[in-house]
Amino acid sequence: MAVRQASLGGVDVDLETKTNVEKLKRGIAEFYDESSGIWEDIWGDHMHHGFYDPNSTISLSDHRAAQVRMIEEALKFASVPEDPMKKPKSIVDVGCGIGGSSQYLARKYGTECTGITLSPVQAERARALAAAQGLENKVSFEVADALNQPFPDGKFDLVWSMESGEHMPEKAKFVNELARVAAPGARIIIVTWCHRNLSSSEQSLNPDENKLLDKICDAYYLPTWCSTDDYVKLLQSLSLQDIKAADWSEYVAPFWPAVIRSALTWKGITSLILSGWKTIKGAMVMPLMMKGYKKGLIKFAIITCRKPE
Repeated sequence: MAVRQASLGGVDVDLETKTNVEKLKRGIAEFYDESSGIWEDIWGDHMHHGFYDPNSTISLSDHRAAQVRMIEEALKFASVPEDPMKKPKSIVDVGCGIGGSSQYLARKYGTECTGITLSPVQAERARALAAAQGLENKVSFEVADALNQPFPDGKFDLVWSMESGEHMPEKAKFVNELARVAAPGARIIIVTWCHRNLSSSEQSLNPDENKLLDKICDAYYLPTWCSTDDYVKLLQSLSLQDIKAADWSEYVAPFWPAVIRSALTWKGITSLILSGWKTIKGAMVMPLMMKGYKKGLIKFAIITCRKPE
């Protein structure tokens, strides 16, 4: 799968045909259908990076706490109101996994949260976990496409996307959908993998960088990489306000080494073997994620904004 850097218009460069897009969606769904169980078994219900103090020494329990901290740090960065009169009253979790963020946000704000995922297995498991925690009346989950969300315009006060943007084949359409379903005044939070920003003299990444990202794309069903600057330009093109972005790569540095260590335990190895080839293939490229971070090629980015009143 060749790496395609996102354009800023309505159509991406070398956009896949409709057939290839549908094939990609099936691949993403099957990858998470297959791998979510092993992730939950070892790491719990939050399927995303943790937020750590730089150079910290941590245990597995610390990693789970760091995943919750990631949610709180993202909310703080976006200036989501804590005031009971101004807090979000309706939330969408775009790319919800097995519902970790959805459940956390619903509890935190005492409000309703809807999660969407391409994976039927994830949606079913998210419903079961929510019911076990007594949240079945607060959270709901649907199998739906983030690029064509089944919601009316302006429905949600908080639009949350935690590490799902990297799977989107059309970044412009993805951002447009996030803005469309956001209510006037709503915060939009995108936490995602990006490639480094290009310098003014660069037209693209260099061949070695593209080669590294190609291998990661093939394993994780990532069709398109873009930079943080690209996301900011897309948000600006929609006249969204209070746009902020940051590189949090140093705060997630302990994550991938910990994931690799967990995969190399007896429990991790046996679970990988039982889970299937897609999960094994994903595990095999985890060292490349570390390499990408160390080279400064891969960036863990947060981009937030507010829809005008």
